[in-house]
Amino acid sequence: MLQARILSALVLVSLVFIVLFVFPPLLFACTCALLIVLAVWEWTQFANIKQPILRWIITSIAAAFLYLFIYANSDFIASGKILNNVSELLIVSSLIWWIVAFILVMTYPKSTAFWGNSTIAQILFAFFTLVPFFLSLLALRFYHYNSSPYQGITLLLYVFLLVWTADTGAYFAGRKFGKHKLAETVSPKKTWEGVIGGIVLTVIVAAIFLTITPLYEATRLSFAELVAVSVLTVVVSILGDLTESMLKRHCGIKDSSQLIPGHGGILDRVDSLTAALPVFSAFFFILT
Repeated sequence: MLQARILSALVLVSLVFIVLFVFPPLLFACTCALLIVLAVWEWTQFANIKQPILRWIITSIAAAFLYLFIYANSDFIASGKILNNVSELLIVSSLIWWIVAFILVMTYPKSTAFWGNSTIAQILFAFFTLVPFFLSLLALRFYHYNSSPYQGITLLLYVFLLVWTADTGAYFAGRKFGKHKLAETVSPKKTWEGVIGGIVLTVIVAAIFLTITPLYEATRLSFAELVAVSVLTVVVSILGDLTESMLKRHCGIKDSSQLIPGHGGILDRVDSLTAALPVFSAFFFILT
């Protein structure tokens, strides 16, 4: 199992770098859309949809919506642009969704009275999680694309680094010092000590990253603003993880799927990023 997990991780990291550094805008957008389509397929089981034909129909509708969006905006995307009034609104509106998600997680299992048996509610959860995530991937990747094609890559790598560092710091700090449960009814192993350890390690790594890369100088944010947004991003990434844990616990499943050997499904790998990327994007673009 450990061998499969390590091998899968190496393949995933390699794919991420290929998609970021090699793929042109349209191919990047299509790849991100495929990621979302796979995530929608996994999410349908959260929505209590057991019939395979219904899961296929919903996933196909999502695929059609995403690829029609790409087709309709192909010239716009090919030129390295994505942000417009609608996409900006969806990214910013995700802030409201994550406030709602926080309330649902903190009041679980009582909160299931409002959404536990509602397929419509859980499809809305998927929409406000995955669509802003998709748009944020494109918005950050294409940031100043025409004048500096790699600046967006640096932004995305920075957010990935924040989330992965926070996960690592939380894991080791939680194992060593963890005593006070963070959200026991949702994820019994997570502790406040782990959260603090993750944040501390992230601040250190973020400061180093901002010092040795041109990211800080390329933005209009002050160093303090960028660090503050980074810490908020890490905090919200934990909420993304907890939200998926809540949905899986309610469905009685351990992993969203078995697509990635040793790692579970797509949602198991991007749960933190589904919250981190839209929140980082919203504040980044508001402040700049």
